[in-house]
Amino acid sequence: MTAGVDGFGAATLDAVRRCLGTRPRRRTVGVTLLLALLAGEVLGAAVKPGDLTFAAVSDPVQSLMSVTVPLLGILVVRDRERLLSTLWAVVLLAAGLGAFGAVWCAAVTTRGSAPDPWRHAATIALGSVLVQVLAVLVGTGLGRLVRPVPLAFLATFVPLLLWLALSAAPGSAEDWLTPYPTARHLLSGDMSRPAWPQWLTVFLIWGVALNVLGAKRPWQT
Repeated sequence: MTAGVDGFGAATLDAVRRCLGTRPRRRTVGVTLLLALLAGEVLGAAVKPGDLTFAAVSDPVQSLMSVTVPLLGILVVRDRERLLSTLWAVVLLAAGLGAFGAVWCAAVTTRGSAPDPWRHAATIALGSVLVQVLAVLVGTGLGRLVRPVPLAFLATFVPLLLWLALSAAPGSAEDWLTPYPTARHLLSGDMSRPAWPQWLTVFLIWGVALNVLGAKRPWQT
């Protein structure tokens, strides 16, 4: 049993190393971390100490990170060998990026003097991880569906454009169909009763169905 667990851990670490095995992937991770650090510093300096809360910092920082995280997924699925283990590894890597962002946002929050800076902190920390996991899965799905990397990256903005289009129509279901509003709920900690089903629906559409659809499309050389 222990040998099996150790073997799984070794295989996972090997897959994570493969995720970071090329310069473009390492640069993407580096840029993502740099964006998080810079955004946190800017917010720490720009926001009044009395308004500096974990939610106020996490929303913009994690949102900015989620712009580049899909590119990591796009680049990783170019590795056609051991795709399933590589997919698992890039999800772990994205979760790690979200956790790093949460820790950094917490550090920035300690500089403030808001009366209740840690309200919904546990939900926001979990949401930080979930937002980046969904972001990288959008990347892996589109990376399989759209062959050229630049076009696949541009396609990752389709969910945002869809949200803009749906939100312009009264009574639309953008909360159930697009990632943006569910991310706002997670990163604010405001997870009302319908918020979790909405997030699960969005995850199934953009995180699961998109990858299943992409897996059915043969690679083109």
